[in-house]
Amino acid sequence: LHLVKLCVGASEIDDLERWIKDWRTGRDTLDHTTRMFPKRKAEILAGGSLYWVIRGLILARQPIAGLEPATGDDGIERCRIVFKPKIVAVRPVPKRAFQGWRYLEDADAPPDLPKLAKASGMPEKMRRELSELGLL
Repeated sequence: LHLVKLCVGASEIDDLERWIKDWRTGRDTLDHTTRMFPKRKAEILAGGSLYWVIRGLILARQPIAGLEPATGDDGIERCRIVFKPKIVAVRPVPKRAFQGWRYLEDADAPPDLPKLAKASGMPEKMRRELSELGLL
């Protein structure tokens, strides 16, 4: 079982990678805090990832290392999603905007892209177009 969430402020995977690199500076862990705590924690921790929606497409995933309760400065309970420091490009799949996160069943999760597609330096716009044509 996985989670899917909008990646607000990023227009491509490279933006997410830069954000993560900057975020990690001076930190021991890589995490993201969200309002709701998943009730299906055990299923997610058994190999789940957070799939990021970037500009209307699921484009990448990050393996989840932990889900921890956290309390905000306002006293509201939240969920701290701890990631493994790896971003994996996936076959682009359209996804409409939504708030918060949603569960994503393994059967519905897009497959990882071959490393060759990312390593080739292929621009993300081209990957999107090839995917829409069913060629990637």
